[in-house]
Amino acid sequence: MPNLPPDDALQRLREGNERFVAGRPWRVTESGQEVRAELAAGQRPFAVILGCSDSRVTAELVFDQGVGDLFVIRVAGNIVAPSQVGSVEFAATALGTRLVVVLGHTGCGAVAATLDELERPSTERSPNLAAIVDRIRPAVEGLLETELRARPGELARAAVRANVRASVDHLRHGSRILEERVLAGDVVVVGAEYDLETGRVRFLEE
Repeated sequence: MPNLPPDDALQRLREGNERFVAGRPWRVTESGQEVRAELAAGQRPFAVILGCSDSRVTAELVFDQGVGDLFVIRVAGNIVAPSQVGSVEFAATALGTRLVVVLGHTGCGAVAATLDELERPSTERSPNLAAIVDRIRPAVEGLLETELRARPGELARAAVRANVRASVDHLRHGSRILEERVLAGDVVVVGAEYDLETGRVRFLEE
C-alpha cells in the first residue's frame, strides 16, 4: 500500500494492535509464495517502527502486520544515532513511507541501566554500552531531581516515555531531510509505549 497517509497508517497500526491484544491476529500469516514474489520486485512499507531490541517487543507481531508492511529499526533503548536517522531518511525518501513511530516499552533494560548509572556511576561499563547510556541520559537525568526519585516504579515509567519523546524530537529536528518533510506534513513522527503485561500500545502525544 504505497504512500499511505499518516493518519490511515496510524489507524492500521491501532487496529493491528487491538487484534494482537485480543489474541486474534491474522495479518502476520499472510506471507505465502505469492506475497514473497510480489515483494521481491520492491517494497512499500506503510510505517517505520524505530523500536527497542528487546525480544518481547517484535513490531510485526505487536501490530499484527505481515512481510513488507513495516520498515523496522531495532536498537537497545530505541535510541537515535546517525545510522538510525539515515535508515529513517531512506524509508521516507526512497520508499515513500510517511509514518514514523518510536516504540518504547515498559521495563526497558537500557533505560533502567541509565537510571542506575546516574545514581551509581560505574567505571567498568563497556564503552559500547556506555554509548547507549549516554544517548538516553539527557532525556532522563532531570527526573532524578523530582519527587519521582522516591517512587522507583513511576520513575522508570516516566523515564521510558521521556526517552521516547527525546527520540521523536531528534528525528523531527535532527535531520534536515526529515524536518522539511515533517513541516510540510508529508511525514509524521509519533511516540508510543508498549506495555509488556497487557500487550497494548499507547500512542503518546500525536
